[in-house]
Amino acid sequence: MFFVVSYEIKDDNRRNKVCNELKNFGNHVQYSVFECDLNKAQIKNLQGRLGNFIKKSEDSIRYYFLCRSCLARVRIQGKTTFL
Repeated sequence: MFFVVSYEIKDDNRRNKVCNELKNFGNHVQYSVFECDLNKAQIKNLQGRLGNFIKKSEDSIRYYFLCRSCLARVRIQGKTTFL
């Protein structure tokens, strides 16, 4: 499944942990945005691991799942990778 992960983490240490973990699962395309293509077991693993790093009362991680037909309609204007 293809999906986009975005996050808003208040603490630098927690943010770095989330970012570094996401680098193991997807492509870093913006400061707090990753694109991932994983199976269901990998998604569950990722969500569990990221959940261990955040403070739920302060932080937010969002997962936007894209169907294959929606993915085919993604358009990138300008540079295709950020980092």
